[in-house]
Amino acid sequence: MTLLYHTPLDPEQQRALGITTSQPLAMADQVRFSELDVLNHVNNAVYMEWFERLRIRYVQDWGLSKYDDASDPRIVIRSGTIHYRQEMRMDENYVTTCGCTAYRSTSFSLLQQLWSGGTLRASFNCVLVLLEPDGSGRYAIPPAVQSRFEAIDGAVRDV
Repeated sequence: MTLLYHTPLDPEQQRALGITTSQPLAMADQVRFSELDVLNHVNNAVYMEWFERLRIRYVQDWGLSKYDDASDPRIVIRSGTIHYRQEMRMDENYVTTCGCTAYRSTSFSLLQQLWSGGTLRASFNCVLVLLEPDGSGRYAIPPAVQSRFEAIDGAVRDV
C-alpha cells in the first residue's frame, strides 16, 4: 500500500495500517528530524502538536469552525489526558486518528490516537467546549454537527 500523507484515510486503508477500529478521521505523516529530542525520539510536546493538527482539521471538516470568520465559535480544551505508550523515532510513518465519543449541547469529547507500524503509540482524550466568538458565553453545537457526531462518529448524547 502506498501511504498518502496529509490525506484522509478511509476505513480500509486504516485497517491495512493495523488500526484495529477505524476512526472518522485519520491522516498519515512521517516523523521529521526537527521533532526529535536529545535522545533521538519524538519530543513529548510534538505528540500534542500532531493531535492538534488533526483536531483542527476535524472541526473544520465537521462544520464547527473554519478558523477564518469572526462569527466562528471559540473552541477550547477544557480538559485532556494523554497516554504515551511507545516512543517514536526518525522517519517512522504514523497515523493520527480522531473521533467524537460523546457530546452535550455546548461541549464534546474526542478520542485521538497515534498509530505506527500497527501499534498504538499514544492516545489523547479531551473535552472541548464551544464559546461565543467574543468568549462571552457558551455556543450551542449546531444540530447538523450533532447529527454528524452520531451518524459518522457513533457518538452518544450525554445528558
